[in-house]
Amino acid sequence: MSITRYETAARMSRAVVHNDIVYLCGQVAEDRSTDITEQTQTMLAKVASLLETVGSSKDNILSATIYLKDMNLFAQMNSVWDAWVEEGKAPARACVEARMASPELLVEISVIAAISKA
Repeated sequence: MSITRYETAARMSRAVVHNDIVYLCGQVAEDRSTDITEQTQTMLAKVASLLETVGSSKDNILSATIYLKDMNLFAQMNSVWDAWVEEGKAPARACVEARMASPELLVEISVIAAISKA
């Protein structure tokens, strides 16, 4: 059994790969002071970058769980998400309202994706 951990700290790894599946830790915005649109854009950019680092891509996302501070932000977040996900490649997805770890965070995402085969 092979498990590879990336950017591991005492509490968590940013990504863990096992059996050609990558599990990302929760990703949040670069700048927590921005609105939901900007937070969603930078959060998804971080997801894409981290997936690329481990040999995957946003097109290989199998499952995504999105946490919103307030469901009133759902439509604005979805407008960014819908533009980011390529047509026909939408993953299984859940979106829930949650109390965030920091009060200025509006959105967080956890992703599971397949590793790209060469």
